[in-house]
Amino acid sequence: MSSSSEAPAPEVPTKTKSRTYSAAYKARILQEYELLNKAGKGALLRREGLYTSLIAAWRSQRDAGAREALARPVGRPPADPRERETARLRRESKRLHAELAKARAVIEVQGKLSALLGRLATGSPSSGSEPTP
Repeated sequence: MSSSSEAPAPEVPTKTKSRTYSAAYKARILQEYELLNKAGKGALLRREGLYTSLIAAWRSQRDAGAREALARPVGRPPADPRERETARLRRESKRLHAELAKARAVIEVQGKLSALLGRLATGSPSSGSEPTP
């Protein structure tokens, strides 16, 4: 038998996938929609397969976004307290590492000086100004 006599699969998806629209598409359609007269608006909606409820929702989204942008304070956003704490700890760590390096250098010099003085004390005759036991 040929494949044309076979019946199509009777399965139908249980839920249709809703369309998603990009922000650029929404902005373009809103701009075009607002420039048209009533007949032109209907033609645009039919051409794009849209409903007026979508246009109203997109318009409110756009206006809410504009209000949110206008309500945002001007300038740099406040720093995250965790980032401030991290920066403070990094500065403190750097300062402590430098202090530790300095302390190690001083200890090394003191050790060398002690060894040198020990060699000088054992190798030189007493000058008489030192008390004798």
